[in-house]
Amino acid sequence: MATVKLSFSPAPVHVRTARLVGVAVARRAGVREDLLDEVRLAIGEACTRAVALHRQYGLAEPVYVEMSDGGGYSVRVVDRAPIEAGLGLAALGPDELAKESLSEDALTTGVGFALLAGFVEDLQVRPVDDGVGTEVRMSWPAGRA
Repeated sequence: MATVKLSFSPAPVHVRTARLVGVAVARRAGVREDLLDEVRLAIGEACTRAVALHRQYGLAEPVYVEMSDGGGYSVRVVDRAPIEAGLGLAALGPDELAKESLSEDALTTGVGFALLAGFVEDLQVRPVDDGVGTEVRMSWPAGRA
């Protein structure tokens, strides 16, 4: 099992690098060629979301990305924003979603999750174990020939 770890300052310019590395690792892991565009878009969306949250909250801490090919291809993107901000609409129940008083930030984060759900069948969003930040975990089937 190979694991690639990246961390980068929360600047939009670094998202492209994360996408390029992510697709290269996916290809090496044996992700089907027809899924690579989805991988690229999903990694870009997850990293863009994390960078936006860091910038919104003035956080200089790096965004963390981990890619692994153990039992498929998985990508973790971790931000360090307050949990309630990072989870956005993913943390809201149906009653809260029906309210018209959603903040623009919550709506933007929720739209990011909606896009991710369209790209990734296996998507998990949860608070980071240490209680600061959010982890977005995505995975795709893979197998080396």
